[in-house]
Amino acid sequence: MKRNSTASNGIRAGGNADALAADFLDNLRCLRDCALENASRNDLYLALSYAVRDRMLMLPTREIRHHEEPGLRESGKKVAYLSAEFLPGPHLANNLLCLGLFEEARRAMDLLGINLDDLLDQEEEPGLGNGGLGRLASCFLDSLATLSIDAVGYGIRYEFGIFDQEIRDGWQVEIADTWLRHG
Repeated sequence: MKRNSTASNGIRAGGNADALAADFLDNLRCLRDCALENASRNDLYLALSYAVRDRMLMLPTREIRHHEEPGLRESGKKVAYLSAEFLPGPHLANNLLCLGLFEEARRAMDLLGINLDDLLDQEEEPGLGNGGLGRLASCFLDSLATLSIDAVGYGIRYEFGIFDQEIRDGWQVEIADTWLRHG
């Protein structure tokens, strides 16, 4: 696979299928220490996630430089939103959509014989909330982003998520949500 010019000068941000596939294989080898042939489903998911993350990291840098230009940010204020819960939903598919890379990622995975939908199904729901408060907080941050208002959300990173509940032999039993078990 031939990499595009942005990838060849050390910036892992190419937006075509070949660049995504090459970065995916790099991540699989260098960050997950495995080859495509012996990679687990989680290894494949993480390799693609890292490739998408690389492209996302290029955006804030450009945005920060843009905001430093005189007159663009008169107030210099930023919204800080504190919530005990956030329910942002799965990130990988959303990030691919927001970056305009969904179809290129599908083509990249097809080149490697991987079903993108299987990788997207691998993602755990972040255990950061369980109800209306979490959904409201995430929607509020989405609205701020849509309005281009500088904002950051602060919350609690639950190691074991919000617990699941089951009824066993007539008793309620709490089960830890191990949403971080794969990293």
